Amino acid sequence: MDQPSTLVHVAIPRPLHTLLSYSVTAGEIPAVGVRVAVPLGKGVSVGLVLGVEAVAADSESEFAIKPIQAVLDTEPLADAHLLALLEWAARYYHCPLGEVIFSALPAALRKAKPLSKTMQRLLKPSAPPAAIAVEPDNALQLTAPQQACLQSIQTWNAESNPRPVLLHGITGSGKTEIYLRLMTPLLAAGKQVLVIVPEIGLTPQLLTRFAHFFAEIPTVCLHSGLSDGERFKAWLRARSGQAQIIIGTRSAIFTPAPLLALIVIDEEHDASLKQQDGFRYHGRDLAIKRAQMLNIPVLLGSATPALESLYNVQTGRYRYLRLEQRPGSARPPALQVQDTRPFELQAGLTPDTLQALRNTLLRGEQAMVFLNRRGFAPALYCPSCGWQADCAHCSVKMTWHARRNRLVCHHCGAEQATPTECPSCKNPQLTTQGQGTERLELLLQNHFSGFPVVRIDRDSTSRKGELEEKLSAVRTNEPLILVGTQMLAKGHDFPNLTLVVIMDIDHALLSTDYRALERLGQLLVQVAGRAGRATKAGQVILQTSQPQHPLLQQLVGQGYTPFAKQLLEDRARWSFPPYGYHALIRASSETLEPALRLLEFIAERLKASEQVIQCLGPVPAPIEKRANRYRAQLLLGSKQRGALHAALDFLLAGGVKLRGCSGVRWSIDVDPVDFS
Repeated sequence: MDQPSTLVHVAIPRPLHTLLSYSVTAGEIPAVGVRVAVPLGKGVSVGLVLGVEAVAADSESEFAIKPIQAVLDTEPLADAHLLALLEWAARYYHCPLGEVIFSALPAALRKAKPLSKTMQRLLKPSAPPAAIAVEPDNALQLTAPQQACLQSIQTWNAESNPRPVLLHGITGSGKTEIYLRLMTPLLAAGKQVLVIVPEIGLTPQLLTRFAHFFAEIPTVCLHSGLSDGERFKAWLRARSGQAQIIIGTRSAIFTPAPLLALIVIDEEHDASLKQQDGFRYHGRDLAIKRAQMLNIPVLLGSATPALESLYNVQTGRYRYLRLEQRPGSARPPALQVQDTRPFELQAGLTPDTLQALRNTLLRGEQAMVFLNRRGFAPALYCPSCGWQADCAHCSVKMTWHARRNRLVCHHCGAEQATPTECPSCKNPQLTTQGQGTERLELLLQNHFSGFPVVRIDRDSTSRKGELEEKLSAVRTNEPLILVGTQMLAKGHDFPNLTLVVIMDIDHALLSTDYRALERLGQLLVQVAGRAGRATKAGQVILQTSQPQHPLLQQLVGQGYTPFAKQLLEDRARWSFPPYGYHALIRASSETLEPALRLLEFIAERLKASEQVIQCLGPVPAPIEKRANRYRAQLLLGSKQRGALHAALDFLLAGGVKLRGCSGVRWSIDVDPVDFS
């Protein structure tokens, strides 16, 4: 039969590793990068055009080619560069291209509906902002080391093919001031700068600093805390070039920015830069790839660089600079390791720690108690028969939240009322094990009734504006105790905070996860860095039952760099990243056996193939059951990146004919950072 003269190749948001082809009439040929509504099965799907092909009128096909139903946009949503980045990401992370593209678009563009006329007008190209003279307000004088770093970065960034620069600066050394000076001439020339931050909790304070420095420069912020409408408007302003400063969390790396001239990644080591479900990309790595494709500079900043970044410095892929001093009279805090074994603890705190907290308050200063576990207690149990409050849907214990008198699973979100007696033996005297931030808050309020205790965690800052309200109370510099989780670990500057207490690190010291010690070292250094950031001396108390752990002793005695060097040597012995490459295949099912069986089948076929890889497992996941599904995983490893990706291509291309996988969901995680 006669075929249409033009075909369009379309990516749709479905788990397909191929494009779908549709016909168009001569008068409505859509441009690459626009959305179309296309028939799919018995329904209609949105799609993005990635190719247009002219075909002979008499060419034959064994399939009936359906026509598109509608062209939804008058202008392409993404330019050739952004589409190339998304296509590269889909190949590298072995994720269906349609899912990659539509996860990168604002929610308003993921539907098979045309935009309003107002929004369509905003998509049309507009004149770029005129060059202005940027007059920073409240600019601080750079120290000599800061000025030397700035000059080196400017020299390197002017090269024809600039390499990524890693700025390794201790907490409080003024990395943000260098970011601002690097941006100034680019913004004055009408260019755009993209700043990636790891946590939404950091965004308000960073935005305030940027707003003070660049009072006249249009800035947008992109993060998950925005409504769909707010996010779309910010995306449109960036796409038009009107917003010159774009600040956002990991997904902001996909924001169209036609005048982009610099990418800055703050806290480049942070694990939250890696997406943990669906399209499992790493924001830092895609930022580096985007900068490489555009041939623009990229700056990575951290007080505790990722081991992969330090390895890239060693191999010459990255430039490296070090800031080792805090400006002015501020000095790094004194660090004390406190052995908890001889003491009777109160909510996890030793008598010496409680006395140190009291002394700090009486001096009119502030203290922070850091515990990365929210709720009142991580376990509710019966001392009579041993019953424990387990989640019915996950293989974990439920956390007791005393203020709400509810048991909550922090993995699937399930909740239930707290029982008044043991469900097993009817004993009314239930008790708790361990502590969380809620219990710490109550203990400290009772101990120090004359002073405020401010708790900052996900529970206490769930409503809009609560985080900023609590941070404002701390910024009054009145004596108080701050209790919180990793939301307080980085990015905050409290001049009157002189004491930091860090609790419950033993699980990381004893973990079998090879990344646990790296994350612990980063967390300890970042949290400790909140103390003594102004003129007053800072002190850090580190509570542990493992004070003689050799790597902990090295971290405390020698600092992060020798600690990281030792971890790299350990990784090299085992060919673990960055000396080798990993991909994690996860499977889940209603019972454990089908998931394990599928992964065993994959492992057998990959071992029998010609791919040079190592298969570790399959094994049940550390959290074996989550949200009523049993989970297993298979770790693939290779000393060659190409061999690992060839094995994954072999798997997805049908080299492994999967069987017996009905009801089993499985996914691929390239360069995994979380094995739970």
